[in-house]
Amino acid sequence: MKYAAQTEVPADRSRSEIEKTLVRYGATKFMYGWEDDAAVIGFVANGRHIRFLLPLPDKTSREFTHTPERGTLRSPGQAMVAWEQACKQKWRALALYVKATLEAVESGIVTFEEAFEAHTILPNGQTVGQYIQPQIREAYLTGSMPKMLPMLGGGRRS
Repeated sequence: MKYAAQTEVPADRSRSEIEKTLVRYGATKFMYGWEDDAAVIGFVANGRHIRFLLPLPDKTSREFTHTPERGTLRSPGQAMVAWEQACKQKWRALALYVKATLEAVESGIVTFEEAFEAHTILPNGQTVGQYIQPQIREAYLTGSMPKMLPMLGGGRRS
């Protein structure tokens, strides 16, 4: 069962909650945008630029166009309601994640940098996660560290 699967909280209210939470924990900038298959939030806090990409469900997916019980075709209006519910759920989950992560930082469980490292934006526009994940995959596949990260130990040194 997904968190907040039956929520009645509209997506825009969850977005607003995220923004207010960020301000409460010291963010100095906030932005939001969307396109067909994703939404994005970004903010600046602790001197870092952070970006979260929120994948949105595909409106044409069978889970929205057909009923789960019998697989019968839904009307366009019913399909839209089901899709909007899935979007509400995703926004509630993101609001929970942001709030819990910021509270973990505030409580001293992790540092801000540790908590948001994968979502920190690098000068080339990628997040740290986008930049490092292919390198991590390669390290696990080959059993050795990428040459560009020899200082992390366990890899070949040039």
